[in-house]
Amino acid sequence: MTDIYSQQARNRRITALLMLGFFIFVVLIGVSVDIYTYGTIDLKRLPVATVLAVSFASVNGFVSYYYGSSIVLRSLGAESLRFEDPAHKRLHNIVTEMALASGLPMPKICVLPDPAPNAFATGRGPEDSVVGVTQGLLDTMNREELQAVVAHEMGHIKSRDILTMTVVTVLVGTVAILTDWAVRTWRYGGIRPRRNLKDRGMHPLALLVIALFVVLSPFVSRIIAMAVSRSREYQADASSAEFTRNPLALASALEKIATATSPLRTARRGTAHLFISDPLKRKLDEKEGLFADVLSTHPPVKERIERLRKMGYAGGKA
Repeated sequence: MTDIYSQQARNRRITALLMLGFFIFVVLIGVSVDIYTYGTIDLKRLPVATVLAVSFASVNGFVSYYYGSSIVLRSLGAESLRFEDPAHKRLHNIVTEMALASGLPMPKICVLPDPAPNAFATGRGPEDSVVGVTQGLLDTMNREELQAVVAHEMGHIKSRDILTMTVVTVLVGTVAILTDWAVRTWRYGGIRPRRNLKDRGMHPLALLVIALFVVLSPFVSRIIAMAVSRSREYQADASSAEFTRNPLALASALEKIATATSPLRTARRGTAHLFISDPLKRKLDEKEGLFADVLSTHPPVKERIERLRKMGYAGGKA
């Protein structure tokens, strides 16, 4: 059984490699569009699509970095704590405990007025982070389970997953915009590929490969985003076990969340990856196999619970 520190290190490496691959992928999209359009990359000519890809990623990244958290909270209908409510007061106490256990600054706390049990974290980093839970989570969890869920979100904050997933979301949008621009210009003749491709050393088959690469890029980028999301959930589960020393509490909490049938009303595909469990309750996330692994936003709950139980049993034997 791998200890929680080794598991965290492994997941960090996976996430870092995926992020690096994503940035390289975006640049390759721009280069492919330029090659398709002009037949080659000419240093005397401005590589329009490549510059466009980098520019979109930079501008969108700037906006998301400084205003992404506020946009997320507004879209979810988040509300401030009401300290006259005992459940809200208990939540504040638990977040304070987990901030101390994780060595992080005290995050802001909000509640979503929704009966579906779930939780999320957002923000740029530990200094301006936000932990949010639904009213359904407060009503469903006992103290140990709620503590484990909060610790999971603190794990996302400590490893800066919240910023990572914002960047991933921006890159997915950038790829979609770039691909749409390329397809429209090729289809309607705004920019036509050069006819002397053979003279420039490019085989027509290579042109076809480039075109397919561009057309399929939104699907591929979505797969990369899903992979980043899955790896970070395992890491945050391990962090919860580290902060609480009680992995079985998170396993119990995930079981309760998984049995809830109603989706989160204000959740959207663009924010689904922020939650501890898929708030849209898509059946794909409940399945196993290659297809589900590629297209789901979260790893299977059964697999997460099994890993947490093994941590708990290992700790009990020590």
